[in-house]
Amino acid sequence: MNTPKRRILAGALALTLVAAACGSDDDDATTTDAPAGTEATEATEATETTDDMTETTDDMSETTDAADTGGGDLSGSIFVSGSSTVEPISIAAGNAFADANPAVAITVEGPGTGDGFAKFCNGESDISDASRPIKGEEAENCEANGIEFIELEVAVDGLSVITAAQNDAVECLSFVDLYALLGPDATGIGNWADASAAADEIATTVTDLGAVNTPFPDAPLDVFAPGEESGTFDSFVEVVIEEVGGELGVEDANVRPDYTASPNDNVIIEGIAANDTSLGWIGFAFVEENLDVVKPIQVDGGDGCVEPTPESIASGEFPIARSLYIYVSVPALDENPTLEAFVDYYVGEAITTLVGTGADQVPYVPLNEEATAATQAVWDARETGTRDGG
Repeated sequence: MNTPKRRILAGALALTLVAAACGSDDDDATTTDAPAGTEATEATEATETTDDMTETTDDMSETTDAADTGGGDLSGSIFVSGSSTVEPISIAAGNAFADANPAVAITVEGPGTGDGFAKFCNGESDISDASRPIKGEEAENCEANGIEFIELEVAVDGLSVITAAQNDAVECLSFVDLYALLGPDATGIGNWADASAAADEIATTVTDLGAVNTPFPDAPLDVFAPGEESGTFDSFVEVVIEEVGGELGVEDANVRPDYTASPNDNVIIEGIAANDTSLGWIGFAFVEENLDVVKPIQVDGGDGCVEPTPESIASGEFPIARSLYIYVSVPALDENPTLEAFVDYYVGEAITTLVGTGADQVPYVPLNEEATAATQAVWDARETGTRDGG
């Protein structure tokens, strides 16, 4: 399955999709440009991770004041790679910026956070979208290659645990339940009920991460979720699996390896929807776009069952939430003044106007005033390095 590489051509808002392999460089690239004067168009029917969400971003770009996006006298190109979760925000910002600057071409792709950092630290991209902070080894790779970076938080996202919309047997799962069903000791379990005894046993040791919801239904357990190249995978492992594993004394606890993994969020949605008693996890925004075929499961992280909503994620009540970032290359900034203008717009305007729960916004949780000010301060100071990663 291919992940789209999107090139935003100003004025015409032509959205070029260059098919980039999700974890592979062997697929042929194809390019389709929209006619001048048209809105951004889909160039392929491949299951894009963000097609549905990006449909509304074209309208946003039409109403953005050119004075806020560079003034129309900029030129050059910008390449953004990384997280498919952050990709819709970068597309929305890129559409608006490019619309106001007809000589600027912005390319956005979403092969995954890990793959994005690999390109970024090799000097192949200007901005790396990330659904988790940069890891220590990734930062070391950047340093070895002379790539200083600026880390900027741009939004908040929740990780939704999901099943098929028609599954009425499961309404809430605790961290303990999720570990029993998806943790390392769940390898080989193909029926929900077969994990019940493990959940009960774990609960005798782990008493602060939610009550068990056993017995689980006697039904097939088909798991669909992001692969290891995804920041969404890393976040789930860190927040849920490692948390429970740590209390059990399990070092480096990880997700069971025998599940259907994909870097493409739509593939995960399709797998979940096609299997009545499926289980998986994915970014909140993608679930919101597919509530007709998948159902978010309430999660108990120790304070009772909580449904993922923009309000519960923003307040911290929902226990599986994470920050979303962009990483800006300092060497690229030094060489490309258009990149600086784009990031000015991104953190100064886009993250406050294009992100939210409105009909014409990218459906993530916007930063609160304090976090927005912190992001702006880091950018204004051109503060390099990581505060949240490493």
